Amino acid sequence: MDNKELQKLRQDYSRHELDENSVSSNPFELFGSWMREALNAEVPEPNAMVMASIDAHNIPQSRVVLLKGFDENGFVFYTNYESDKGREIEVNPNVSLCFLWLELERQVRIVGKASMISREESEEYFKSRPHASQVGAHASRQSRVVESRKVLEDRFEGLMSRFEEGEVPLPDNWGGYNVEPHTIEFWQGRPSRLHDRLLYVKESDGWDIKRLEP
Repeated sequence: MDNKELQKLRQDYSRHELDENSVSSNPFELFGSWMREALNAEVPEPNAMVMASIDAHNIPQSRVVLLKGFDENGFVFYTNYESDKGREIEVNPNVSLCFLWLELERQVRIVGKASMISREESEEYFKSRPHASQVGAHASRQSRVVESRKVLEDRFEGLMSRFEEGEVPLPDNWGGYNVEPHTIEFWQGRPSRLHDRLLYVKESDGWDIKRLEP
């Protein structure tokens, strides 16, 4: 593809606006409202978010994970604790999250610290997963090199037979992280690239709202 073709890709945004004088002082309320609008607009995978962490060589690493819960304590996702992201969080818990709801011309950027949630909370969520997904958590040694697809599938089939009856136990190395934010930025696309950007900054007595230039 020619670079000039990429340079010509351009879209003006005009669906909504974002005014600091009319938004909630609580960013979790605004996030909940935006998530509901994304669901109502049938945005594909509205809970998909880019999660970035820092590896042992101070190189940023990013991947898409799924948000599985949020409240005023933070944003929760689940993974294998021995995955690349799990090992990176163990060394450096500072992470960022980014949602893109292109159909609504919106982004949300979150910066905070990740910490493991309780095993009880992880177990409650794990039990809600489909049976095959529970078995898959046992089968996958996430982020490790595997000889072939067949090796992975054979391991999965063996575990499906093993757990054919009864409950699938929560793996010791699998569970949730909560990202407690210290900043949350809401981005709304606007015409002429003069986008609305509101940054919520956590203070000791609540949240301070700042407007950022686009």
